[in-house]
Amino acid sequence: MSINAGDTAWLLISSALVMLMTPGVALFYGGMVRQKNILSTIMMSFVCLGLVGILWVLYGYSLSFGSDNGGFIGGLNFAGLVNVGQAPSSVYATTVPHLAFMIFQAMFAIITVALITGAIVERMKFGALLVFSALWLTVVYCPIAHWVWGGGWLANFGVLDFAGGSVVHLNAGISALALVILLGRRRGFPGEPMEPNNIPMVVLGAGLLWFGWFGFNAGSALTSGGLASSAFVATNTAAATAAFTWMILSWLHRRPTLLGTATGAVAGLATVTPAAGFVTPLAGIPIGIGAAIACYYAMMFFKMKLSFDDSLDVFAVHGVGGMLGMISVGIFASLAVNSAGANGLVYGGGMQVLKQLVAIGAVGGFAFTATWLLGKLVDVTIGLRVGQREETVGLDLSQHGERAYGGLLR
Repeated sequence: MSINAGDTAWLLISSALVMLMTPGVALFYGGMVRQKNILSTIMMSFVCLGLVGILWVLYGYSLSFGSDNGGFIGGLNFAGLVNVGQAPSSVYATTVPHLAFMIFQAMFAIITVALITGAIVERMKFGALLVFSALWLTVVYCPIAHWVWGGGWLANFGVLDFAGGSVVHLNAGISALALVILLGRRRGFPGEPMEPNNIPMVVLGAGLLWFGWFGFNAGSALTSGGLASSAFVATNTAAATAAFTWMILSWLHRRPTLLGTATGAVAGLATVTPAAGFVTPLAGIPIGIGAAIACYYAMMFFKMKLSFDDSLDVFAVHGVGGMLGMISVGIFASLAVNSAGANGLVYGGGMQVLKQLVAIGAVGGFAFTATWLLGKLVDVTIGLRVGQREETVGLDLSQHGERAYGGLLR
C-alpha cells in the first residue's frame, strides 16, 4: 500500500466540501422558519460540527469502522484515533492516509445529525437536542454505518449504498419521523401561517448543499479517477432533473416557486446519493424525475392531508428520497460503472432490488424504534419540548438570548 497524492488531495477536498454542507443545511433550514426562530434553527445544525466532531474522534469512528463484532457494531480498537494515522488503511482506503478517510466519514456523521433537526425546529429544547444527538450518534448512527460501510451484516448481505442513502438520508428521515410523533405539532399548526422568513437564504443554503454534494458523492469513490467523475455527473444530472421537475409540478398545482425548485434540487441530491457510483450518469434523469414526484407528493400528503408537522419536510425529502434512492440502485446499478457493485434489474440483476428492500426495512425499523426510545428517555428525564411561553416568544430569545436582527438580548 502506498499513498497516492491525487487521491489524497481529492479526499481532503471532498471532506471540506462535505463540511460546508452543514452550514448549508443551517442556512437552508434557517430561511424556512419564522423570524423568531432563525438563530435557534441555525444553531441546531452548526453545533453538530462541534459535538459530533468531538465524539467521532473519541469513539464514533471506532464503533462505525472498528473491528467487527457479530456484524452489528465496530470495536474500540480505533477509539481516540489509536491506530489511525498517516499510513493507509488496509481495509477502507488503501491509497490515502487513514486519517483522511476518518475525517471524510466524520463529515457524514455530522450532517446526518444536522438533517434531523429540520423536523423539530421551533419547539425542541436546545439542551435536550444536545443530549439526544450524542445518544443518537452512539446508538443509531454508528451501528447502521457499521452495518453498511464497516463490514457489518448488510455489507456482507450484498447491499449497495455508495454515499449514504440508507446510512444518512433514510436514517435521518425515519428518525425525524419518530421525533415528530413524540414532540407533536407546533402551537398554531396548521391554522396559523408559518411562512419562510428568508427564501434567498434558503436558496443560498441549497446552493451550498449542491456544491458540497459533489464531495459527498464523488468523494465516496475515495479516488480521483473515473468513478469519481461518473458519480459527479450522475449527481449533478439528478439534482438538475429533480429541481426542474419539482418546478413543473408546483407550476401545475399553482405557480413555479423558487422555494420548491430549491427543495426539488435537495430531493434529487438525496435520492441519487446511494446510486451515484453504481449507475450511469444518464440514469440520473429517471432518478431525478422519480425523486421530485415521490418527495413532492409525500410532502403534500403528510403535511397538507394529514397535517403532520414535520416542520421542514425532513421525512418527505430525505426519508422518502433515501428509500427511493436505495431502490434505484437495485434497478439501475451496472457493473460497467463500478465493478465492485452489482447489476440491477435493468441489467438482469433483479435480486439486487430485494437486497435493497431488506436494507430499507432493517435501517428504517431500527432507526425508528431506537430513536423513539431515545427520545422518550430524554423526554421523561429533562423534557424534549420548550414551554408554551418560550415557544410563543421564539427559541432565539428563550433558548439563546439572541435576535437574528439585533444581536444579544440586553
